[in-house]
Amino acid sequence: MNEKFFDLKKEKQDRIINAALRSFALGGYIHASTDDIVKLAGISKGLIFHYFETKLGLYQFVYDYSIRVINLEIRAAISGDITDFFTIREEIEKVLSICMQQYPYIKLFLYKAQAEDTPEAASAILQTREGYEAMMHSILERGDITRFKPEANYQIVGDMIEMISKEILEKMFREGIFQPEDYFEEVMKHMNMLRAVTYD
Repeated sequence: MNEKFFDLKKEKQDRIINAALRSFALGGYIHASTDDIVKLAGISKGLIFHYFETKLGLYQFVYDYSIRVINLEIRAAISGDITDFFTIREEIEKVLSICMQQYPYIKLFLYKAQAEDTPEAASAILQTREGYEAMMHSILERGDITRFKPEANYQIVGDMIEMISKEILEKMFREGIFQPEDYFEEVMKHMNMLRAVTYD
């Protein structure tokens, strides 16, 4: 990736990043079109290849950039003192909602990338993805599970939160009604209900 990309005005950087995020989130690596990306970003195709050389280069950059943005927000926002199982997840969703204000498709893109089965694309992001997953795991592992009812499996509850969040996000985009604050509010309704029925 050409470091001169960051010499562009921030508004133009974000137009390119958001166009790529949208295309890769909706189509995956194979079906994302550089023609669509440049049209959405309002730039020339030559500019994409000048900075990223290939579609794979753009894909890897956008993934690495997304993780960097989220990591910075998480490290700044989530204190090591927070240990409640649900509060940790609430703070993570809050951070992601903040990131989605600037980059609406960032979380949907990460979901799509997690399931990416094109070998070269999956390989290009593997190291960054594993680092991100390890960081998230270490944060979630801090969650205090002692308040759960004996019959409530905290691992299943964690999986449910992830599945519910994903479904809410995908549904909002399908219906064309996505707003970060509405997404966060809807996730919290479900999380608070789970907290109520699984905690002593």
